[in-house]
Amino acid sequence: MTDLISNETITYEEAKEMARHEDSNVRLALAARRDVSPEILYFLAEDSSPEVRKAIAANNAAPRHADLVLANDADNEVRSDLAGKIAKLAPGLSSMEQSKLQKMTGEALEILTRDQATRVRQILSETLKDVANAPPDVIKKLALDAEAVVASPVLEFSPVLTDEDLVEIIETGPAKGGLGAISRRSNVNEGVSDAIAATDDIEAIADLLANDSAQIREETLDNLIERAPEIDLWHAPLVSRPKLSEGAAARMAQFLADNLLESLKQRDDLDKETLEAVKEVAKHRLAGKDADAGANDPNLDFSDFNSLIPMAERLQQTGKLDDKIISKALQASDNDFVLAAMSVRSGIPSDVVRKIFSERSAKGVVALSWKANLPMKLAFNLQHRIARIMPNEVIPPQEGDIYPLSKDDMMWQIEFFSDLVSGKQ
Repeated sequence: MTDLISNETITYEEAKEMARHEDSNVRLALAARRDVSPEILYFLAEDSSPEVRKAIAANNAAPRHADLVLANDADNEVRSDLAGKIAKLAPGLSSMEQSKLQKMTGEALEILTRDQATRVRQILSETLKDVANAPPDVIKKLALDAEAVVASPVLEFSPVLTDEDLVEIIETGPAKGGLGAISRRSNVNEGVSDAIAATDDIEAIADLLANDSAQIREETLDNLIERAPEIDLWHAPLVSRPKLSEGAAARMAQFLADNLLESLKQRDDLDKETLEAVKEVAKHRLAGKDADAGANDPNLDFSDFNSLIPMAERLQQTGKLDDKIISKALQASDNDFVLAAMSVRSGIPSDVVRKIFSERSAKGVVALSWKANLPMKLAFNLQHRIARIMPNEVIPPQEGDIYPLSKDDMMWQIEFFSDLVSGKQ
């Protein structure tokens, strides 16, 4: 039998003998061959060995009847291998109703799109995501899949999905992360942008704003700017949009962080009047900050800080002193309340909190924010909005909004400022 396995060619009778051999390795070697008659490969599609069935699933010479059998195989890996093969055959199915064999391939593909194993459906999606003539019904099913790893590849890349399909999917509600995948598509049209902008998916809208190829109506962009003061995640992509409507830049200048305001002023597509309006807003903001800081004191002065501690404590007791209320206070430049809230949430005395901000310590602000259990992106804004730390000294978050300092380093910062206030330093 070893000679038969190594033979360059084998007869039909020899193949039949191998197909019934008790050694599964012999049957496996046969299942991988492409010069075996279809009926023998079909016979092996129901072999007791999963490895043999996997070989048939991956074998392009296997008849479509065998694919139909394997589409319902009990072994996930067998169906996964079949999914990879079938998906590559799918682009040739545009006229499958004219051929019984092609119709069987399409039927097997339909079965696999409903497979209980996410990995099987994921393979289909990743293989078909950029195939221009993939079966539309199959792509639509994958796009509506409840699992993001299945839906996202076709939502982001498939040229088969029409704008009408995308709007319908957005209104239906795709898998978590699906809106972001659509937002990242190349050349998103205005209708799709409108549908995304109408949702409450903050991250998906940020992806849309960051997508330079996305077409966004002037009215839609203006509406997003109206919503943007409380949503830090939108600020940077708004500043980088290829085109801003008349007046949009001036409105954005009211709430942008200093580093982003500087980037807005550097845009070369703003007309003279708009640029002057932006500079005027920046001038007034700077004047206001100087007044807040005190004419004779280079450090920050939070005169109403301690008086707001009781209010922050009441909010904390009722569960309302959350990230959102602190972010809103920051956007409104209610700095004293922000610091009071941080003191209450962190358990750090108010004089230590004041010292951290008055010293304009980037690491100190990050450590305090961590102790107050705030998102790192909020710690990032606190550094330049309240502590007024220079842009090149601000500590940014790591990918995924992760704090970039170690726990030991942050605890050291808190202890350092506590000792400084208590006179131990």
